[in-house]
Amino acid sequence: MFKTFLNRNAFAISKTSTTLPNLPFQFSRRFLTTTIASDSNSFVVSYLIHKFGFTHESALKASKQLYFTTSQKPDSVINFFKNYGFTYSDTLNIIKREPWLLSCDTQKRILPKFQFLLSKGASTSDILRIVVGNPRFMKSSLKNRVIPNYNLITQFLKSNQKAMSSVISCPSLICCNYMISNINLMIDNGVCNTSIYRILSTRPNAIFRVPRKVGETMNELKNMGFDPTRYNFGDALLARSCLSKSTWNDRIDTFKKWGWSEETVMEAIRKQPKCMLVSDEKINRVLSFWVNELGWDSSYLAKGPGMFCYCLEKRIIPRAMVVFYLLTKGLRSEFASLTSPFYASEKLFMERYVLFYEEEASHLLKLYRQMMKMADKKVQQNYKS
Repeated sequence: MFKTFLNRNAFAISKTSTTLPNLPFQFSRRFLTTTIASDSNSFVVSYLIHKFGFTHESALKASKQLYFTTSQKPDSVINFFKNYGFTYSDTLNIIKREPWLLSCDTQKRILPKFQFLLSKGASTSDILRIVVGNPRFMKSSLKNRVIPNYNLITQFLKSNQKAMSSVISCPSLICCNYMISNINLMIDNGVCNTSIYRILSTRPNAIFRVPRKVGETMNELKNMGFDPTRYNFGDALLARSCLSKSTWNDRIDTFKKWGWSEETVMEAIRKQPKCMLVSDEKINRVLSFWVNELGWDSSYLAKGPGMFCYCLEKRIIPRAMVVFYLLTKGLRSEFASLTSPFYASEKLFMERYVLFYEEEASHLLKLYRQMMKMADKKVQQNYKS
């Protein structure tokens, strides 16, 4: 019937005047386009619901980015990921986040990116972790985004192995729109290579924000007394970038509740910016143990704020018990710094504070091991709960 309608209108075109020669054809073309789009949309929605478990609403939304009238194209995409070791669960997770992939040409759009990563030393399992970690990576331009970002990372980390390790742990590195601009901004502000290295190799989220925000944060840190040329400026940038202004101020107030002045808090932050990333709860627990249980002055922790970054149960408490015993027994009348035993490596701590005292070594070793055993139980209980 529809075909007869078209033929009838085509015949009419040849016999009418030239005033409206294209009207019937234009109407038919619009009708055809709408019908095909509707059929395609319907098939896509059905495919997403039955193949990937989309809700009707989410399938309808995703279908606006897709076009296919048979399962051949999307099935080929699924097989592509399968051939690279992706499980069905992995693929489901990826497609739900980036449904446009079902309509893409994997050989032109995705494969070159995988080949680039392989050429830099990544394994197929590494690629899987990168893609699952941030599927949007596959949408980025290989030439204009992925390769320039990767080359800049390698410039600071000095090797493909280190660069790839950072990319695997934070896939956003190679597809972030602001990374290059922000690193250039840091260089212009005198931030040393060591700081940039620490950011890229540990917590690069500090450079994922718009450059204006990064610039404002750097200016704020300078006003706090941080020197961009010093190695700890990178840690300060990380800490400040991770916390909102209100959270930052609340954390300062937490320290103040233990008798620290504003300047004392700022001195501690300048020494170890990462202490600001410790939760209020942990700050209170560490200070409570230090002050209330041991009876030691909280000012020692202000001078050695890195203590807050250590595990209370597995490092601070066991070592504190050894140090407390030595002081109580008069085996040590004083320490150059009361926090120095906590910063020592495990080997050095054993040599200097446990085995060094021959007559007490057996008791100290037993005490230390007992506290470590209790710590393990405590950690396991916390993990289970």
